[in-house]
Amino acid sequence: MVEVKEQRTGTSGKAARQGLGRTGERLAAERLQQSGYVILERNFRCRYGEIDLVAEHGSDLVFIEVKTRRGLSHGLPEEAVDQRKQQKIIQVGQYYLFITNADLERSWRVDVVAVQLSVTGQLEEIRVYQHAFTA
Repeated sequence: MVEVKEQRTGTSGKAARQGLGRTGERLAAERLQQSGYVILERNFRCRYGEIDLVAEHGSDLVFIEVKTRRGLSHGLPEEAVDQRKQQKIIQVGQYYLFITNADLERSWRVDVVAVQLSVTGQLEEIRVYQHAFTA
């Protein structure tokens, strides 16, 4: 029955997750900009994967993974950044550094932004974890 309803409304589970992800990325970018980050790229994609946001913060180049959750039934958003995801982000970040001819002496880091929404979609909290993990 759920599938029929989703087909009638035109909203699939994947589309809903993508919409939630876009909302979280927008909210995260706004919060980061308020905190002095300069967003350079959104949804940088390459053959190795994707990084949600690439930014500068002070002298650091920052690769940012945004995780958004509605409610707590699937745990906290930041808990979804497991070891495999961390390795993927580092791999994509290193590729980004390579193709942009980034200064090899420039410091870079990975931040994770957790966007927590209520089950009705209201913003509850945004948590920023600087230097969330290292290569």
